[in-house]
Amino acid sequence: MSTQNFTLPDVGEGLTEAEIVAWKVAPGDQVAINDVICEIETAKSLVELPSPHAGTVGELLVAEGTTVEVGTPIISFVADAVVAAPAPAAAPAAEEGGGSVLVGYGSGTGATSRRKRTAQRSVRSSVGVIAKPPIRKLARDLGVDLASVAPTGGDGEVLREDVVKHASQASVFRNIETPEWGEVREETVPAPQSAPVGVARGLASTAPAQDAEARSEAIPVKGVRKASANAMVQSAYTAPHVTVWKDVDATRTMELVKRLKASPDYADIRVSPLLIVARAVIWAVRRNPMVNAAWVETDNGAEIRVRHYVNLGIAAATPRGLLVPNIKDAQDLSMKDLARALNRLTLTARDGKTPPADQQGGTITITNIGVFGMDAGTPIINPGEAGIVAMGTISQKPWVVDGEVRPRYVTTVAGSFDHRVIDGDSMSRFVADVAAILEEPALLVD
Repeated sequence: MSTQNFTLPDVGEGLTEAEIVAWKVAPGDQVAINDVICEIETAKSLVELPSPHAGTVGELLVAEGTTVEVGTPIISFVADAVVAAPAPAAAPAAEEGGGSVLVGYGSGTGATSRRKRTAQRSVRSSVGVIAKPPIRKLARDLGVDLASVAPTGGDGEVLREDVVKHASQASVFRNIETPEWGEVREETVPAPQSAPVGVARGLASTAPAQDAEARSEAIPVKGVRKASANAMVQSAYTAPHVTVWKDVDATRTMELVKRLKASPDYADIRVSPLLIVARAVIWAVRRNPMVNAAWVETDNGAEIRVRHYVNLGIAAATPRGLLVPNIKDAQDLSMKDLARALNRLTLTARDGKTPPADQQGGTITITNIGVFGMDAGTPIINPGEAGIVAMGTISQKPWVVDGEVRPRYVTTVAGSFDHRVIDGDSMSRFVADVAAILEEPALLVD
């Protein structure tokens, strides 16, 4: 029997290490090329790692929860003979050998046929619903019965959009719909009801230090959370932050969202007030381009780089940490295309599988603290950018309209800015422009 090790690859963007989150195979399992062998977490996202070989799993060389560097052997495969896939003679053996031959990546027709059949097997299930594994996982996360979803894909395949459409829409303003948290947010060991014998009430206990350690929990800082923490510290202590905010009557925004949800043109698209906020930010950037700039250190000194495009970032709070994927060239998208882009961003962020490329190159960010019921905040600027907009919760409050107090949907727009790049006049005008669109979305038709 021959063996071949598979080392942790660079999954992109020059990442140097990753954590083995969960193995999807065990020693002795038969795998085909592109079968998922494990999930790894990089500093950017959660990634499914496909098998580069067809054969039998020999040994799992790295335990779950272990962080290893790129190039470290993580799994071995065994076979009677090791044959390189590009060799033409190896292709038939790969098709008929049933795992006795270990085949690597290549352009041989046999490997292509195997990948095609593997893809077909991954789509069709024994219960008759046609859906790929990621779609099935999404349906489980959303609590959706796939058998009740109307498919729109070819051959009756259920697509992501079908699952999302079937799921109930969020009732209030949200940007990223994170997985539901349990009712118990934190679990701690209850404190003793009375002081130990011999210890007076109100005096310090002489209990051993290890008792305190036993009643606490250490959470390793790694992966996405580590990368996010480093970025936030760098931003907070590098860019001089200034925050301004404005209360806004967003009633007409809520009316527009309601009309879009009822429109047949948006029947397959998830619509929330974030869509209007995103359009408002893009509109306000065009009128105040400095908020879309960046402070850049060069060999010849610092310079302010103004970007004439908008890669719109959306801050996403996920169980694995903060992600800020961005929509490239958002300024060129129609309302409907922007809504679709927000939907795609939501789904990948929710799954924790936003690709690294989607998290780089952002020019300005929106963060929705309203999803947590917060009215306002002072967000930290995403590194490489000069501004971030925070949206508070939208709720009915008393508001003076034409001299009368009426119930209106009110929110707060806040913006933090790098004061090296943007002065008070520009930042105030920008926030006022965003607020103006939320108060009167019809301004977007200019």
